[in-house]
Amino acid sequence: MADREYVLTTDNTTDFPESFLEECGIEFISLSYVIDGVIYDGVKRKLGNKEFYDRIRGGAMPVTQQANPEASKAFFERFLKEGKDILHIAFSSGLSGTYQSAHLAQMELAEEYPDRKIIVIDSLCASMGEGLLVYEAWRRKNEGMDLETLAKWVEDHKLLLFHDVVADDLFHLQRGGRVSKTAAIMGTALGIKPMIYVNDEGKLIPYGKVRGKKAAFNAMVERLAKTIDTSVSNEVFISHSDCLEEAQALEEMIRQKAGIHNFKISYIGSVIGTHTGVGTVALFYFASGRTPK
Repeated sequence: MADREYVLTTDNTTDFPESFLEECGIEFISLSYVIDGVIYDGVKRKLGNKEFYDRIRGGAMPVTQQANPEASKAFFERFLKEGKDILHIAFSSGLSGTYQSAHLAQMELAEEYPDRKIIVIDSLCASMGEGLLVYEAWRRKNEGMDLETLAKWVEDHKLLLFHDVVADDLFHLQRGGRVSKTAAIMGTALGIKPMIYVNDEGKLIPYGKVRGKKAAFNAMVERLAKTIDTSVSNEVFISHSDCLEEAQALEEMIRQKAGIHNFKISYIGSVIGTHTGVGTVALFYFASGRTPK
């Protein structure tokens, strides 16, 4: 397999800026969303991050739509027609049916293109957690790792990717079933912030509560310092839903207390942001496992 050309693909739920994906040559399937009655496909029609979150502040209630098998098949097929194999790293099956759509497309295309190889991996990750997994796969692909070796690396390491999330807007989490209505009302009134992680099934799980972002960030930094595994990656990714200064403050705390210096900060995109609302900060790194310690 080492002499066969392949492409690395993913979804727009990595929350990477499109310019970065283009620079790396990573193409992606777009999940769409509906806001104020208009469908945005993330390609031909999309909102800027700032405008999207301002609409939420104004009371808009967006909903998301997964990529369907037909769209996934069309996306993959153009690479197969070019004689390329595919490694696709998909959005967590615990949060969306997009992986299943990609898997169905893979099975259909395997029959139509028996000489080509398509590997679809359920990342069990979200936002820049998925992004960090894709980034490290991209780096290894550039170093010459072949398709099947890289696919095995991704499978072997995806459950080491820790997601540490603190949210401001409990209403959107309650709307998505992540916290109860009572917890959302009381938490908002008392300034209580739920701490959330992504478990081994790729689902968002509340694991603690703190009063205020500062306490949340202190806990996140302390946990990172104890558990980060820089032998896998020395990168730390942070995403935010229109609260850049808070994301930068978390970065600075990690620099000072944990001695980490490689960061990427990006917006939580519209698809993930539909479920987080405004004011969420999420931290991602490779650790000794996914369970908070």
